[in-house]
Amino acid sequence: QVQLVESGGGLVQAGGSLRLSCADSGRTFSSIVMGWFRQAPGKEREFVAAITWSDGRTYYADSVKGRFTISRDNVKNTVSLQMNSLKPEDTAVYYCAAKKGTVILRTSRGYDYWGQGTQVTVSS
Repeated sequence: QVQLVESGGGLVQAGGSLRLSCADSGRTFSSIVMGWFRQAPGKEREFVAAITWSDGRTYYADSVKGRFTISRDNVKNTVSLQMNSLKPEDTAVYYCAAKKGTVILRTSRGYDYWGQGTQVTVSS
C-alpha cells in the first residue's frame, strides 16, 4: 500500500515562493507517475503537474507553466513542487497523488493514491 505525506504548505505574499514535498512509502513497484493537484474552495480538484518516476518526464498545467517546477529524488523517495511567483489564485489545498505506470494523466480519477493535502495561501 502506497502512503503519501505532503509537507511545506503555508502562507506567503503574492510574488513569493513555497516548496512542497511529498514522501511516499510502502511502494513495491518502480513504474509510477507522481502528480500534484489542487482544490480551491467551491472548485473542482485540478491538475497542477506530474512527473514519471522512471525517466523524469514532466507535464504542467498551463496556469503554472514557467512558475512551478516538479522534481523527484530517487534516493529519498520524495517528489517536490517548487512554486515561484505565486499568485492569489494559486491559493488551494495541494494534494500529492500517485498512479501506476508511465502515462501522465491530468484527471484526478486516474490516480490511485492520495496524500492528505497541505494548505497553500497566497495573500495579495
